[in-house]
Amino acid sequence: MRDTTTTDRVLRLVLTHQRRARTETHPGDPCARCLAAHVPRVGAFVELNRPVEFVLPAFPVKSPNPAKVLGRLPDMAEELAVRFLDELCTRIAEVYPPGAKVIICADGRVFGDLIGVPDPDVTAYQQRMRELLDAAPSGRLSLFTLDNAKRMPTHGMLRDWLDEDFGESAEDLRREVCDDPATTSLYRGLCRFLFEDRATPDYAGTRAALQRESRRRAYGVLSRSRAWGRVVQQRFPAAIRLSIHPQPCGDPKLGLLLGTGHDAWLTPWHAVAVETSDGYRLMKRAEAEALGARLVRRDGRPSHFTLEGA
Repeated sequence: MRDTTTTDRVLRLVLTHQRRARTETHPGDPCARCLAAHVPRVGAFVELNRPVEFVLPAFPVKSPNPAKVLGRLPDMAEELAVRFLDELCTRIAEVYPPGAKVIICADGRVFGDLIGVPDPDVTAYQQRMRELLDAAPSGRLSLFTLDNAKRMPTHGMLRDWLDEDFGESAEDLRREVCDDPATTSLYRGLCRFLFEDRATPDYAGTRAALQRESRRRAYGVLSRSRAWGRVVQQRFPAAIRLSIHPQPCGDPKLGLLLGTGHDAWLTPWHAVAVETSDGYRLMKRAEAEALGARLVRRDGRPSHFTLEGA
């Protein structure tokens, strides 16, 4: 007989940090429909007395725009997110002793070529992320990357394999972007990120040209991200799928904030951590500097900012 009370407790802990679209209506807090959508999968783990398995495609690579981030490696922004996920696993273990585990399915290798980040930078980012996850106290966080999915001679061949074996037609994707509001919102968010990431002082083209390029590349990023999602589903078929993006009410994917903030789009790899009197906040580097925040270094590398009087 399924332990619905324990399942409910586990899900309520996760849904406390649900990433919601501003335009979405969610009945209740936590949302009753979202709760019901994930009961079967979480309940299946509880019934077997096994750790509840979550997968989270995220932590790709730092934005290439220096107005957003401090550098190419994970810093305090990622550390705070890892700390949050680790503490969430610990809280779940308090209501369900087998606990939970979160597999970060890092997708930087999946679309690094489309966002202008070279593979060596992706490798360096992933290596540091693995160190952070391995050091998490609960021991319940791990990393899965495209390099782990299949052995190929080059990273380019890996991406070709992903496109050929798990991709979808460009026509179908464009039609869905036009017809489905949730996909339209995601596509527009990707366009904005891609535009911002390339709108650096060394960009020589026009604003209109960059907008066109960003719209084109957004389709590629969306297609590759979905292909990666299919790989993750194949590798972890029973897991509950988390997302860094807001999801429709009752969707099989569950949007998750990576901390206590409420910005539905800002993520550690597009931002810096700023320490204030109320704790840490994420913001773009240029915004932190404009506010007069002071840069903090650790181990010789930029880590985060502190903002006095905030």
